[in-house]
Amino acid sequence: MASKTTNPFVFLQQVRSETAKVTWPSRRETMISTVMVLAFAVIAMIFFFTADQLMGLAVEQILGIGR
Repeated sequence: MASKTTNPFVFLQQVRSETAKVTWPSRRETMISTVMVLAFAVIAMIFFFTADQLMGLAVEQILGIGR
């Protein structure tokens, strides 16, 4: 199998051409997405913390250990 080598100049032209085709999000869309990600991360944190505390309490009750 013969490998094709691309001239670095041609490669950079192709990269620039493809980058120009990208639809970049607006500042507003980026901020909304960022807030959504952070909100869901906090919700997940609260859920897993609560689940961990409840399971720990259940194990303590079942095994009769703890306070």
